[in-house]
Amino acid sequence: MKKYLLLLAAFIVAAGQAFAQLNKRDLPVVYLPENVSVHFVSPEPIRFVDISVKGISGDLPIPNILRIHTRDSLARFNDAVVTITGEKFIAQYRVVPCPDDRDGTVQTEIAVEPSACRPLENPEVGLSQLELKANALRLLAMKPGHPDEQVKAFGLQGLLYHIYTLGDYIFLDIGFRNQTRLPYTIDQLHFSIEDKKVTKASTVQSVVVTPLFVLQDIPAFDQYYRNIFVFKKLTFPGNKVFCIGLSEKQLSGRTLTLKADYKDLLHADVFPR
Repeated sequence: MKKYLLLLAAFIVAAGQAFAQLNKRDLPVVYLPENVSVHFVSPEPIRFVDISVKGISGDLPIPNILRIHTRDSLARFNDAVVTITGEKFIAQYRVVPCPDDRDGTVQTEIAVEPSACRPLENPEVGLSQLELKANALRLLAMKPGHPDEQVKAFGLQGLLYHIYTLGDYIFLDIGFRNQTRLPYTIDQLHFSIEDKKVTKASTVQSVVVTPLFVLQDIPAFDQYYRNIFVFKKLTFPGNKVFCIGLSEKQLSGRTLTLKADYKDLLHADVFPR
């Protein structure tokens, strides 16, 4: 017990010393004029922001950009610390006021570089959006090969090329071929878990499943479509089926539904190394 307490004390002292090494004077400096907004561009979605003074206002116009500016000309501050927390990092900056930007030399876009970041263990996040994108791009770069499931209708062909698993994540490699001369404008590509067999006396049950990550935003295609979709681990009973539905905009009957049994997910390929 005594040995355990000594190790714990040593760990606390070491952690305290490591944390104490992070001083405000050592932080990267960002200048903030009164009449200019400064944007921090993060490589992944921003989860949390802290601004140490009330004289600076901030917002997130999109998930990976933090915009800051002075509240008004009367709100004075000497300096401030802006803390940005992503899915797997924390970064801090020292913001210093400057009266104006007449010569146009103030940097208005700050890339959150790895050198300014410290790793952050977040048990709620398995893979960051950046890691999901990198893995999805690897799959897209591979030759799809023979599909696991396919369906044809209205001159269209739906192809479920592969199902891959990576930890608690499921990657679906999906493609569509348009064998007609009419371009296909996508209304929606939706995913759901539905009853495998439906009788007239039964009530149809459908549960919508939303992808955690989609590699590409493809609104329309002429001849060929291929995309990678990522889901968190899915479980459903054997009397259900995983459905991938494609529907077209306007008054069109060109719809397709790909189906995958639970056994297809259980026998998914291991993510390629």
